[in-house]
Amino acid sequence: MTSSMNNAILQLVRRAEANDPATLVNTFVDAGSLFTILSSLDHQVMYGRRGTGKTHVLQYLAQSVRAQGDMVAYVDMRTIGSSGGIYADPSIPLTERGTRLLADTMSHVYNTLQNEMLEASYESDADFTAAMTHLDRLGDALTDVRVTGDHEVEAKTSTVGRTANEGGVNLSLSDSPSATLNFKSTASHEDSTNLRSAARGPIRHRVHFGAISQTVGALVTALPGRLWVLMDEWSDVPMDLQPLLADLLRRSLMVVNGVTVKVAAIEQRSNFIEMDGNVGYIGFELGPDIAADVDLDDFMVFGNDSSKAAAFFRELFYRHVRLEFPELEGGPRNAEAFVREAFTQINAFDELVRAAEGVPRDAINIIRIAAQTADDDLLSVPIVRGAARKWYLRDKDRPINSNPAARALLHWVIDEVIGARRARAFLLRQDEGTDSLINALYDARVLHVIKRGVAAHDQPGIRFDVYALDYGCYVELISTARAPEGLFSVLSEEEESEDEAYVEVPADDYRSIRRAILQLKDFRASGRA
Repeated sequence: MTSSMNNAILQLVRRAEANDPATLVNTFVDAGSLFTILSSLDHQVMYGRRGTGKTHVLQYLAQSVRAQGDMVAYVDMRTIGSSGGIYADPSIPLTERGTRLLADTMSHVYNTLQNEMLEASYESDADFTAAMTHLDRLGDALTDVRVTGDHEVEAKTSTVGRTANEGGVNLSLSDSPSATLNFKSTASHEDSTNLRSAARGPIRHRVHFGAISQTVGALVTALPGRLWVLMDEWSDVPMDLQPLLADLLRRSLMVVNGVTVKVAAIEQRSNFIEMDGNVGYIGFELGPDIAADVDLDDFMVFGNDSSKAAAFFRELFYRHVRLEFPELEGGPRNAEAFVREAFTQINAFDELVRAAEGVPRDAINIIRIAAQTADDDLLSVPIVRGAARKWYLRDKDRPINSNPAARALLHWVIDEVIGARRARAFLLRQDEGTDSLINALYDARVLHVIKRGVAAHDQPGIRFDVYALDYGCYVELISTARAPEGLFSVLSEEEESEDEAYVEVPADDYRSIRRAILQLKDFRASGRA
């Protein structure tokens, strides 16, 4: 059974798009009230770092609303046109790149809805004749999608002319008299015209949608249910084009009753709005236009609640492995049985949960590496730790090394937090959390936010976020004298106490947290920046 169990673990599919829809439904595990919030009819942005399950959630949502009779246009922005080609090519004018992006996106929606209606017509008695007519009109209206920018063309013409005349007579009076007449004439004429396109002041973008929103409204009225537009991999769109795409959604889809738009994005790589003095703004505004109340990191970190995290990953692994073990073949009967049959002890599974840091993709990759290492044996604590270290070096360390500034900050944080303070986490003022290097480390999943808005009585009016270092940053120190002793200390440097100074679960406020606070100005003053 052990060899078969490890083989089943090795079959775990790491990315949701590699699974068929039925598998996505059967392997989805809800985290608290996540799906309840996301399945509302409101327009929403769902944030989440890479690997937190954004695609899986959207795909599950798509299958759920289809089962209710609604239509779904699922748009993976990585597959639209050429995101890494003309869209990101700065030599191509922004107006041209924007026009192609908007047209390609709406064309994908058009084609997806056409396929959805055809499939629905085969599977039911619903009549989509009227809806198809409006869909054809939507295809015609796509020609009105274009982006224009204010510019001026400057023409400069110059003419250069030159004429030269030269003449002379040579006379010889020798024994043989002779005479020579020389004459030379030179003329040249040169014309040149220079054309230069110049932009004056800030470039203003205009998106002309024509009758698209009216056509979408008529289309939705003819559908038997609601239309859901699910935008995945938003952050793959170049940052300068994202406000244009957001404007397309706001003006052509979000204004239509019966349409719900959901956007899955990485917060640090998203730009939904650009201010414009003439029209106010281009894009959509978080809050008034679209809600941004779903962050998968908040759900997946489990508030540092180890029992909730263990329950989630136990169910996640069991549902995946169950597909490899049909009931008649003697697979694990439930999630608890999976842990007993795959791990040497519960401590080994708990170690895996800690190593995952709330990121499902990391958890799946770590357990796959562990199963490969274990071969015919059960997964033990040392095997899990070794797998976590391998995954950290393979997936997280290399990207960080390509960013020297971020790498320097990470090494400084490790020295300060683990080396000097013997802790796993630190506090950072919320106004410093927008620092580009902090965002780079957070996006690379080497820093994890486990608590927001922490306060200290001795620093009134200031709020802090709690950042934990990734398990891979200190896994080799575990079981050594340099291992972290806790999450962070809640005593100030001036305080002395015989009580334990470290906490494991961050609270909302403390008497003192001075020893746990990191100051980015100290990093810049250290000479390592």
